[in-house]
Amino acid sequence: MPSPLPVRDGVGATRLHVPLTGTWPTVAAYMVERFFHLDPERLLQRFDRGDIVRADGSAVPRDAPLGSVEFVWYYREPAVETRIPFEIEILHQDEHLVVVDKPHFLPTTPGGKFLQNSALVRLRNLLDNPELAPIHRLDRATAGLLMFSSRPATRGAYQLLFENRQVQKVYEAVSALPEDASLPAFPVVYRNHIEKPRAQVRVQVDDAREPNAETLIELIGSDDRVVHTLLRPHSGKMHQLRVHLAALGIGILNDRFYPELLADLPDDFERPLQLLARELSFVDPLSGAERVFTTRRTLQDAPVGENPVDRAPDSEAPLSGA
Repeated sequence: MPSPLPVRDGVGATRLHVPLTGTWPTVAAYMVERFFHLDPERLLQRFDRGDIVRADGSAVPRDAPLGSVEFVWYYREPAVETRIPFEIEILHQDEHLVVVDKPHFLPTTPGGKFLQNSALVRLRNLLDNPELAPIHRLDRATAGLLMFSSRPATRGAYQLLFENRQVQKVYEAVSALPEDASLPAFPVVYRNHIEKPRAQVRVQVDDAREPNAETLIELIGSDDRVVHTLLRPHSGKMHQLRVHLAALGIGILNDRFYPELLADLPDDFERPLQLLARELSFVDPLSGAERVFTTRRTLQDAPVGENPVDRAPDSEAPLSGA
C-alpha cells in the first residue's frame, strides 16, 4: 500500500491500522489509548494541524468516528535523539545496489528512539535517494555488511536471493574463554528451533520441535582470555548466532541478551557486541556475475596477531543442539 506522504528528511511516513469497530468513539481516541506513553493533547494537536492523513492524503480530523478510516499515515516525532558517534562506510554503489559497513549501535531502520540515527535514514540523506531500502537487516548491536536497494524496479530480484537462501553469509564473533578453558570440538554444526514471541526482546528455544535454525561454527583462533569463531548461518532467524554460541557455552562478549538478559542500560560505546557481518557472496540476479563483498571492520577483542583466513566449510562437522 503506497504512502500518500513523501519521504521527509530521509524518513518515510508510518502507517497505522485502525480498528473499524471497538469501544473508542473516534480514531483519535483509539490513537490516544494506543500511544498511551505520549502526551494526549500533543497528539490531538497533530490531528488539528492535518498531520494525520488518509490513503488519499486528506487530513483525518480529531472527531472522525471509528470506522471511517482503516489506515492512517503520519510522520513519527521522537524525542530529541542522541547521535550515535560512528559513521557508515560505503563499500560499493551502482545503479541497483549500495553495500555499506554498518557500525555497532546503529539500527538498520528507524524504530523506537532512533530515527535519524539509523542506517537507512543516514544513507537516504547522504545519497539523496528517498527510494533506498534495505534488502536485509542487521541487529543494532551487530556491525558489518549491510546491503540496500537503490531502485524499486529491481529490488525484488535481490530480496528473493535472501528469501531463497542464495546469499552466503559469513560472520565473526569473539567470546570469553570458558573458565575451565574447554571448547567445543570445532568445526560444529549447531541446530535448534528458535521462535520470537510477541512483545519480548529475546527469542525462545523449543527443543521439542524440529530445528529451524542452523549454523556452521569454525575456530579462527583463541588465547588465554577469548575464542574467535567464524560463523556460517544456513538460516536467518533473529538472534540466531548469539543463541547458538551461548548454547555452546561461549556466549559473545558484551551480549546483554544471551545467555542472560541483563538490565537495560545506556549504550556503552567502549563495549560493543563482538559480532561482525564479515562477508556476503551471491550470483547477481541481473548480470549473472559472482559478487563478493567483505567488511573492512575488525572486532576489537579478537586475539592479537591473528590471520583469520577463511577455510572451506567442513562437510564432516559434527552436529550439536536439538
